[in-house]
Amino acid sequence: MKEINVARIIPIVKKLCVDANYYASPDVVERIRYFMEKEESPTAKEILALMLENHKMAAEEQMPLCQDTGVALVFVELGQDVHLVGGDFYEAVNEGVRQGYQDGYLRKSMVDDPVIERKNTRDNTPALIYTDIVPGETLKITVAPKGGGAENMSEVKMMKAADGIEGVKDFVVDRIKRSGGNPCPPVVVGVGIGGSFERCALLAKKALLRPLTEQHPDPKWAQVEEEILERINRLGIGPQGLGGRTTALAVQILAMPCHIASMPVAVNVNCHVHRHESAFVE
Repeated sequence: MKEINVARIIPIVKKLCVDANYYASPDVVERIRYFMEKEESPTAKEILALMLENHKMAAEEQMPLCQDTGVALVFVELGQDVHLVGGDFYEAVNEGVRQGYQDGYLRKSMVDDPVIERKNTRDNTPALIYTDIVPGETLKITVAPKGGGAENMSEVKMMKAADGIEGVKDFVVDRIKRSGGNPCPPVVVGVGIGGSFERCALLAKKALLRPLTEQHPDPKWAQVEEEILERINRLGIGPQGLGGRTTALAVQILAMPCHIASMPVAVNVNCHVHRHESAFVE
């Protein structure tokens, strides 16, 4: 049994919040460069080049990649042989988010009441925390700041089994078509299939955590991802919605079993900065 004091979590989460907002992931940079070389539209090519310049400037000047520094999504993989001591684990995560957003000069975007009062919480808490219990003695934390423009273009659909894989493809492509330039393309498209109404949405979010340079480990799903990506990039929406062949950098699918009467499908859209950083707590 490994013992971890929750106080050690706070500085790690703080750093993850700042790093995710300041530094573009290498896989994102690689994909933008890849599509920039293939892009035929001069305008789209210029926008992609400006995005890469933005990444460079953000890192050099220690500034956010985007002014919308997002809701703090926190994915936790907690080893079943880890014993957390010294306080409340979730409060420690929220304290790390609080410090990261304050000291990193990151915009605070959370409101305490979703409908009536909508007062800003002033420290970007509470974080949205998702915990998985896994084998072993490790504790891995991933912070994935999620902007509102991309999140608002996401959707869950309770499809029929008879719709089949072609129905799934059509739904995903149509969702991106209806989104247009709103989610700040080129986007990364997370797709969750199976489970239940709420579980497929979480699958779609988790699908976005896979490195963009990695194919789906199952060849059948890798082929579906590639087919959907090609269809999306034929829509002509392009970078920032101004036309071109680069509307999406990747399509990433997570699937799981579901009820015989159901086929839930979710699309979760990420913008071109596609932020997420991970660390292990020792």
